[in-house]
Amino acid sequence: MLDIGSRAKAAARPLAIATTEQKNRALHSMAQAIVDSTELILAANAIDVENGKASGLTGSFMDRLTLDASRVAAIAQGIREVAALKDPVGEVIAAWDRPNGLHIERVRTPLGVIGVIYESRPNVTADAGALCLKAGNAVILRGGSDSAHSSRAIHACLATGLRSASLPEDAIQLVPVTDRAAVGAMLTGLGGAIDVIVPRGGKSLVARVQSEARVPVFAHLEGLCHVYVDRSADLEMARKIVLNAKMRRTGVCGAAETLLVDRAAAGTHLAPILETLAQAGCELRASPEVRALFPAATPATEEDWRTEYLDAVIAVTFVDGVSGAIEHIAQYSSNHTEAIIAEDPKAVERFFNEVDSAILLHNASTQFADGGEFGMGAEIGIATGKMHARGPVGVEQLTSFKYRVHGTGQVRP
Repeated sequence: MLDIGSRAKAAARPLAIATTEQKNRALHSMAQAIVDSTELILAANAIDVENGKASGLTGSFMDRLTLDASRVAAIAQGIREVAALKDPVGEVIAAWDRPNGLHIERVRTPLGVIGVIYESRPNVTADAGALCLKAGNAVILRGGSDSAHSSRAIHACLATGLRSASLPEDAIQLVPVTDRAAVGAMLTGLGGAIDVIVPRGGKSLVARVQSEARVPVFAHLEGLCHVYVDRSADLEMARKIVLNAKMRRTGVCGAAETLLVDRAAAGTHLAPILETLAQAGCELRASPEVRALFPAATPATEEDWRTEYLDAVIAVTFVDGVSGAIEHIAQYSSNHTEAIIAEDPKAVERFFNEVDSAILLHNASTQFADGGEFGMGAEIGIATGKMHARGPVGVEQLTSFKYRVHGTGQVRP
């Protein structure tokens, strides 16, 4: 592991000054290699899927793990979209002149070496590798044992792209073992080689990273996402959005886990929305007041308001308007993504001003909480902390900055 860190640090220096054309050439070559290797990737994934079934992985894990031809094509397309993004390295973020004639610029620079620790999602191998490369960073990838075969097959395509552009292969390294000790080694920083750690996985993984890491962490906590239906909401819109937010893909971090309904809309909105969810196969866990109007729901416990189901289950309760929604979210949310469905602009303004989560949506599904949907090409994760990166972690979030100061002979008195 120390050798991996040393080689990554050495690769980071030429990568930081690689041209945009060179990085894009590598990315396009990676995408093409993935397309050309579709059958090999799917064969490797079939081994992971079979092992996952044998070990009893949950439905949400299996959904994230499983690849098909369309998902492999989407991985390649995601890399092409990263190539199409503006190169952040060297961008002048701000510039100003001082009275003494000094010209000061704040300029984006790569972070250096990024460690990414993730579970089950083989596509993260490609997303993280591509994003880090575009931002001029070397990356050390440690995927989960569940997706080991798939990740190795995808990583081989990334190495092909680096070689084609004459970039160091050590710029994107995949930890070759699934031993948990490898994670521990990365959390120490590998002798100062790793500049930041990005965990992407379940609550236990992120908790371990946060408690043990000796380097900065871009924390991706659980997606305990809420949808609030205001009294002013258009009913048909609300039904469509809630259904999509919960059931489009239940295993993604942007899936809605709690539905909050304005008590003033109890007689008009509650039953139609819950019937739509139930007909789609969603289990409803509701407060006593909701069950009084919709007896088919099962009783919710206190734990339900704190649970990221990642399954076809949703908790439902009434709140007293937008104030009640804000209070409930403040108490229970993981500060990932929340949505308000409303036509009242004042309710929307209060929700946007007072809810402190990384992503807020108005009249749109929480499943848009995704870097690709934000036009970032891809993402490493959704950062729920408040330092440096917040929300989708894309190429800009994988940079720092430095100051360039131009003078004409000034000395300080």
